[in-house]
Amino acid sequence: MQTLLTTANDLLLRPSGLDQAALSSVLSGMMTHNIDYADLYFQYSRSESWGLEEGQVKSGSFNIDQGVGVRAVSGEKTAFAYSDDIHLDALQQAAHATRAIASLGQEKIGHSILTRSHNPLYLPQDPIASLSADAKVRLLEKLERFAKAQDPRITQVMASIAAEYEVVLVARSDGIMAGDVRPLVRLSLQVIAEHNGRREQGSSGGGGRFDYSYFTDDVLQDYAQKAAHQALVNLDARPAPAGSMTVVLGNGWPGILLHEAIGHGLEGDFNRKGSSAFSNMIGQQVAAKGITIVDDGTMQDRRGSLTMDDEGNAPQNTVLIEDGILRGYIQDTLNARLMGMGLTGNARRESYAHIPMPRMTNTYMLNGDKDPQEIIKSVKKGLYAANFGGGQVDITSGKFVFSAAEAYMIEDGKITYPVKGATLIGNGPDVLTKVSMIGNDMALDSGVGTCGKEGQSVPVGVGQPTLKIDGLTVGGTSA
Repeated sequence: MQTLLTTANDLLLRPSGLDQAALSSVLSGMMTHNIDYADLYFQYSRSESWGLEEGQVKSGSFNIDQGVGVRAVSGEKTAFAYSDDIHLDALQQAAHATRAIASLGQEKIGHSILTRSHNPLYLPQDPIASLSADAKVRLLEKLERFAKAQDPRITQVMASIAAEYEVVLVARSDGIMAGDVRPLVRLSLQVIAEHNGRREQGSSGGGGRFDYSYFTDDVLQDYAQKAAHQALVNLDARPAPAGSMTVVLGNGWPGILLHEAIGHGLEGDFNRKGSSAFSNMIGQQVAAKGITIVDDGTMQDRRGSLTMDDEGNAPQNTVLIEDGILRGYIQDTLNARLMGMGLTGNARRESYAHIPMPRMTNTYMLNGDKDPQEIIKSVKKGLYAANFGGGQVDITSGKFVFSAAEAYMIEDGKITYPVKGATLIGNGPDVLTKVSMIGNDMALDSGVGTCGKEGQSVPVGVGQPTLKIDGLTVGGTSA
């Protein structure tokens, strides 16, 4: 099998007449000024999407993009330029533009290029080529049939598939060069259920770093059942009550609350600048005992995983909170160096036209020792949030608002009736201290997460076991 670096070389460098000597020359030229670190990030990507609505595939897109990002770092200052032209002249012009951040200083010696290989976490396959155009249309039509067959009250089905084939190559001023080939697919399903003049919706989907062959009939049937179930449950839902109450969060996708309200606050850049609620708290108790949270970029085929990060470093399984104690932050090279901490392999960027920053990969809470049914039985009156919709969070304060897409009332230790319109309102660091029971049913999401930060979007994974939170504010619609 071709190595990842060979594939990246063949696709990104050779067509433009570039080789390792040319890259070394560009980097050495950048390092003649007072630069601490410099890198070149080459990227080639092809992406597509197909959308079905009202029984027909009505939308489709295909995009090809390539380019190079050039970065120079001096102290806390970063200069960045990019070009969609990968030839040597354009590369040298972009490199020249980054020199503005550094005053003339002592010349630094460049390094010869040394290739670095990483253990691949996914196959270097092109998912776009894994199915013909006709087969992609048939896949969407089959999914629609499966969804409508769930119940006659399912009246509308909207479905989409998307795939990306991305090849990246990183060359650094310390002499390291590494490459990666990143497949990614995602399927999204939304259904509308109608009954007695009432309309409700449900959604599901999944994906990961593989090709379209993942979406077997069994997988499609599972997505159809979950989306239909959510919509039909909401047809019978009553208005949610409001007030402070015990809340039980379901496992899997509800980990998005963990990601948003806590995970972002553990990213190195926010903590270096002192703008996170977790700044300067390493070694301190920040959560209830029993809570352990990790960010793991090393999981096979997962949507948030990376064979290497966007600086060419290997990802890690990083313990962020251990038994309630804050152990560390999510780091890229710049922030790790300035904070005097170790790298965690979390430098990520949306594309060659964006600067890297510390970002989550697959962030989740580890299992506790409680049976989920035991957790439900312990609640006299409260809310069970089985699935989430959207939400917002303030990184500095940790305050969040999340809407529940599927929720139920708990009364006398039993799940009774579904409710809609429930929003969870709280403070991430505060919620961590109110977790009183942790389930033994940790699950990861199905592979649909996309994280936004400072205008950049990257694929991520989330997860958690069932959790009991004492005294969380619920915003409801009940009179």
